[in-house]
Amino acid sequence: MADLALSGTSDLPKTTVKPKLDSGFNPLTAILFFGALAAGLLFVAYSLYVDVGESGTQTTTYLPYLLLIVALLIALGFEFVNGFHDTANAVATVIYTHSMPANVAVVWSGAFNFLGVLLSSGAVAFGIVSLLPVELILQVGSSAGFAMVFALLIAAIIWNLGTWWLGLPASSSHTLIGSIIGVGIANALARGQDGTSGVDWTKATEIGWSLLLSPLFGFVMAGLLLLVLKFVVRNPSLYAEPKGAAPPPWWIRGILIFTCTGVSFAHGSNDGQKGMGLIMLILIGTIPTAYALNRAMPASQMVEFRTTSAAAAAVIQSKAAGHSVLGNPRPAVTLFVAQRKINEGTYPSLAVLVREISQQVETYGSIAKVPAEAVGNTRNDMYLASEAIRFLMKDKENDLSKQEVATLNAYKKSLDDATKFIPLWVKVAVAIALGLGTMIGWKRIVVTVGEKIGKSHLTYAQGASAELVAAGTIAAADMFGLPVSTTHVLSSGVAGTMAANGSGLQMATVRNLLLAWVLTLPAAITLSATLYIVFLNIF
Repeated sequence: MADLALSGTSDLPKTTVKPKLDSGFNPLTAILFFGALAAGLLFVAYSLYVDVGESGTQTTTYLPYLLLIVALLIALGFEFVNGFHDTANAVATVIYTHSMPANVAVVWSGAFNFLGVLLSSGAVAFGIVSLLPVELILQVGSSAGFAMVFALLIAAIIWNLGTWWLGLPASSSHTLIGSIIGVGIANALARGQDGTSGVDWTKATEIGWSLLLSPLFGFVMAGLLLLVLKFVVRNPSLYAEPKGAAPPPWWIRGILIFTCTGVSFAHGSNDGQKGMGLIMLILIGTIPTAYALNRAMPASQMVEFRTTSAAAAAVIQSKAAGHSVLGNPRPAVTLFVAQRKINEGTYPSLAVLVREISQQVETYGSIAKVPAEAVGNTRNDMYLASEAIRFLMKDKENDLSKQEVATLNAYKKSLDDATKFIPLWVKVAVAIALGLGTMIGWKRIVVTVGEKIGKSHLTYAQGASAELVAAGTIAAADMFGLPVSTTHVLSSGVAGTMAANGSGLQMATVRNLLLAWVLTLPAAITLSATLYIVFLNIF
């Protein structure tokens, strides 16, 4: 995700008027920056205080809270680094076409990134989490759970900072996915299992394809869109380089600002979620009474939950082929989720687990009334059942009808509503971290996208085409719960317009992009696996 300022000089013509990127030090900017940072930290602390108080948590030791603070700072640090790696990509085109001054464009983009984070669905956040080994998610408050969270976040930060320092463009999405895979492999090996069994390779492959194909899609579609524009809109000024430092005509300027806004919003809604799921794991592991279950669920949803539970239990029991379960059904269901292989105990064990979850909710009356000592177990049961149903519906060997799949999907949604939620303060904290990161590192990224991809100056049509395609691609990925690399999509879109226009590409930049593409996954896997083993021994 992060296209960083590459070493070397630009191939742009010497007569090109570059935008003013250095505005000098402004004390007011520093005051606003540190004021926003302080306000964000205070808001996080206050929200935690209120949530813990309302949950009735009894404090016996402050060690979990110390771990919570450290883990939250690391998670928000990842989003901060992600911010100065990625977020400023949206402003490169408006700055280099002189549509907006650099300082105004950064504030404008940050505001819509903030809104994108706040209005995000959360699907990407939990898509990332689903890659983690199920046994670690169920025991996230254990030493292994903390080792997992610390290892993957610190590995991602180390690689992102290292590539930034070396001027090597890298993808934050690739880095985080690699870190998760590394933890999964190391956890499986530590448990004496085959290293490949520690990762949901189906989900990893699905995410991998989205990361691989989205830049190719951006390159091709942005180039095609430029050619279509040339055929449909015959106004020569749209395809001309900016004249000096003068802004473009108002209608072109409006289009470019609109596309900048779209990319900023889409980036916030997708990239902002990458740390949210991990922050929720941290909260569940340290303060399960407050965050393991969604206590804000309305009572009306409890009626729906009972209905979907009964229907799902009937479907699963019908597949049990007369088998019954004596004792605890959880080990058999956990084994299925870990190995994703159906055996004769899968359906009967899952049927029993579904009924037990329903009985727990019936006993307490609602999610909000689940007592503190039972919250962790109820949440784990719900998460385990949801994951088991997800893999059952993916298994090509089962004989589920469309009606049965619809029934299981409805029940899974009820489970996810209770366990997969993101409090507003988490979204606000992530949005602030992304925004502040953008203010620190935007110049390096803007220079790369604006000067070091094509051999000619970016035209108005090229900027608009690249950003329209980038915004659409990121928004579509958000709908399907898939992470994409904002920088790779946008920079490949710019490259596509340069190729379609016959402007030529700076091959040094293309070479570095490909180099980062090859190195990021293995490096992140190795880093996180090593750190996981180290932290496992420390904790």
